[in-house]
Amino acid sequence: MPIQPHAEAHRPPAAIERWSTDAVPPAQRLDYWVGAVCEGFLEMEVTSPQARHFDATLESAPLGTPELGIGVNRVRGSAQDVYRTRRAIERSRSNFYYLLCKTDTAWSVEQEGRSARMLPGDAVLVDSRRSYAFHFVQSADTISLELPMAWVESWLPDAPGQLACRIDGSAGWGSVLSRFVQQLTPEAASAPPLPPRLLADQLGGLLALATGPGVAAAVEPGARAALRRRVLEATRERHAEPGLTAEAVARELGISPRSLHRCLADGGATFAATLLDCRMQAARRMLGDARFDRLAVAEIGFRCGLADASHFVRLCRQQLGATPGALRLARIGHRAGG
Repeated sequence: MPIQPHAEAHRPPAAIERWSTDAVPPAQRLDYWVGAVCEGFLEMEVTSPQARHFDATLESAPLGTPELGIGVNRVRGSAQDVYRTRRAIERSRSNFYYLLCKTDTAWSVEQEGRSARMLPGDAVLVDSRRSYAFHFVQSADTISLELPMAWVESWLPDAPGQLACRIDGSAGWGSVLSRFVQQLTPEAASAPPLPPRLLADQLGGLLALATGPGVAAAVEPGARAALRRRVLEATRERHAEPGLTAEAVARELGISPRSLHRCLADGGATFAATLLDCRMQAARRMLGDARFDRLAVAEIGFRCGLADASHFVRLCRQQLGATPGALRLARIGHRAGG
């Protein structure tokens, strides 16, 4: 249920600032957007694979008085890559932590040598004093809360240790935090349903609960099953990378390798077996599809993440019951006989 304005609040609603690429011709929209981001957020660089058809809006409102220092921003728009560079940091007059939550599609974040793949509803904390990158592959629709440094660090003593770490929006306190952030829109900040300081305290408490020690234990076993699904999905997506390791997948998901191995073990699997299964399924699909007949067997193996052709042949014989060439010929012969 949408949150409603607080009946006891007598101050007039705060103005919502809005920037939209609709204000300029299509050829100028990405440049306009970079300026809007720098004005509405802070100095950043933005690129987009949809530069010729770019479209975006930014809405921003303060939560309470300027002394509270919390801003609520909502971005909607085309796919884009956002970079907070060292040069941009040097140009900035002020810095903040940002808590981001995106609900429609997956995206990824990088900071402090960490990277995390974010699923819809997940939240993540970043620090504008340090370089970061956001990769919005399909859309940029996101709520971004601008949080004062001292305020965040009063709630999170180890705030730097939480940067670019995925906060699971599907389980435990992370799900409560996610729902709260989703409700904290510029409209809600403009006409808050409760005193702003009370909302700020609620936000700080949920942030501490969602990132504090013991969170993983508190959300078992549901979170373990959700994590296993994320590991399987990430492994399927990256199976074609030669030399893919459990450490690389864990780093992408913002978890420890131990957590990755443990959640797979709960399902009776290992990372090596999971990766091999993904690769063999891909090989079966390509060898069974006439559109790939133009590819040599070695190229099929490479596209499955297996750079050694002889190793690929051995694995097909072991896992699929025949060599790649025999599987392909069997399909051709079956089609001809039919």
